[in-house]
Amino acid sequence: MARITPDIPGFVAFVIERLKAAGHEAYVVGGAVRDALLKRPIMDWDVATSAPADRIKAIFHDQRQFTLRHDTVTLVHSGAHFEVTPFRGVENDLASDLSRRDFTINAMALDPDGSQVIDPFHGESDIQQRVLRAIGNPEDRFREDPLRLLRCVRLAAELRFRIDSDTVKGLGATAFLLPSVAPERIRDELMKILMTQRPSRSFYLMVRTGILKAFLPELLEGYLKRQNHHHRHTIFRHIVLTIDHVRPDPVLRLTALLHDIAKPRTRVQIRGTWRFYGHEEEGAILAGDILSRLRFNSEAIQRVAHLIRYHMIGYDSEWTDAAIRRLIQRAGIEYIHDLLQFRRADLLAHGLTDQDLALTNELEARVSDQIRRAAPTRREDLAVDGDTVMEITGLPSGPEVGRILRDLNEKVLDHPELNNRDDLTALIRLMQTSA
Repeated sequence: MARITPDIPGFVAFVIERLKAAGHEAYVVGGAVRDALLKRPIMDWDVATSAPADRIKAIFHDQRQFTLRHDTVTLVHSGAHFEVTPFRGVENDLASDLSRRDFTINAMALDPDGSQVIDPFHGESDIQQRVLRAIGNPEDRFREDPLRLLRCVRLAAELRFRIDSDTVKGLGATAFLLPSVAPERIRDELMKILMTQRPSRSFYLMVRTGILKAFLPELLEGYLKRQNHHHRHTIFRHIVLTIDHVRPDPVLRLTALLHDIAKPRTRVQIRGTWRFYGHEEEGAILAGDILSRLRFNSEAIQRVAHLIRYHMIGYDSEWTDAAIRRLIQRAGIEYIHDLLQFRRADLLAHGLTDQDLALTNELEARVSDQIRRAAPTRREDLAVDGDTVMEITGLPSGPEVGRILRDLNEKVLDHPELNNRDDLTALIRLMQTSA
């Protein structure tokens, strides 16, 4: 058995000491022990104890606490959460508890008194071999909690471990159980997978084992489906490569995952070439449905759908400055930089030449120049507002005032120099005369 001396936070030591003083066993368990052996930063400190949940609550009656999961008492200290859980299993001992955990590398405990690692399932050996292995019969472990299917994929990606063959078979045999898991839990694991260094590997694993079909079947519609001469890869491969290329921002990774989700449904062959007319608009709608199903919040859904809706830019060097300002207007100044970052990743995943990337560099420079110049792109940027329009025209508040402001905005997009009160006032009077 290994001996390690992780820097146990003072509050964790306090929790263990108080449990032991009350006559109970207490150990640091799970990910903290694993990460200590891997010499990774320890983010979560969990304690397993022989004390039942009601006793834990009583022992820590003077500490902030709450209970969300059955029997797990979460203590709150300095803004951090520390989970204290009774031993699992009818035997109410450490051996039984560790046997009910998911993977060998998570089934280790640390006795702080002697810094001794208790490792009945050879998790340390699996860490040295960089292998992820379910405890006992993998199918039994996944049936106990089907979320472990996604957790297995995620841990393998985060740690860059291979999954042992029996565990992979267990994934395939139980993938059909995943829909029984709460959508919020699936969402959280999906996001952790998306934020790994190279998510494409995880998605191919989920295809091979049937996991993807169980919770995101729409993505499989593009599997092995060829595109046109603008793309070297199939729809599915292009999507997962785009995820790899975009920076690990949650909204950008979700946008990459779903940006071409509607391509298989809009795919038609015209004179021997595959076309995908309207896939960006259909994709925005379908992405919204998928994200709602997985219980993403409305802000995330809105941002992802917006980026998907406008991701087909089609820029060339002949664009005028007014066209650049209209792009900023359509995308929204708060979205334009994310949109261009995403578009760069999208083009990289085409797998062809660098010509489009050079154009993207040029477009980014021109967009930045317009923003730096504070070029007016929105109605809010106009030097006049609805009150000014009503004062000059005598119109009541309503659609006609909005139409005039839109017309002014269009003129200013073409001629930014007109965005001053005198010129816009003159234009309002001219519009009123011509009307």
